[in-house]
Amino acid sequence: MPLTGEWEPGTSGWAREQVEEFEASDGRKANTLRGVPIVVVTMVGAKSGKLRKNPVMRVEHDGEYAVVASKGGAEQHPTWFHNIVKNPNVELQDGAKRRDYVAHLAEGAERDAWWERAVAVWPDYAGYQKKTERIIPVFVLVPVEV
Repeated sequence: MPLTGEWEPGTSGWAREQVEEFEASDGRKANTLRGVPIVVVTMVGAKSGKLRKNPVMRVEHDGEYAVVASKGGAEQHPTWFHNIVKNPNVELQDGAKRRDYVAHLAEGAERDAWWERAVAVWPDYAGYQKKTERIIPVFVLVPVEV
């Protein structure tokens, strides 16, 4: 179920450049943010229907990944949050490995466990949560069995 379509880069220049370099090097370059590993998630735009790609912190556990919709603690969700809600089938590239996943919004104890893992990887998430009234959403990406 690989995602197909035209990639339409977002407005963030640094994110576009990181994705381009990451993909061109099979994840050997542009694979960290401030020294912390990242992965690239490809999703279908909720309104445009075009492919969107975002570098996110690498939060992995037992073959599943978390994607944290923090937007640095802003009061609104990042735009890509709506993409995953509408189109939960995504592709994740971790290094050279690409795989299809189905995302779901974590709640309750599941969210708590993934949030703890995410903060262990990227401690800034804890500060982002303090800056906002919203509960920062955490998506869990479960691999699609082939």
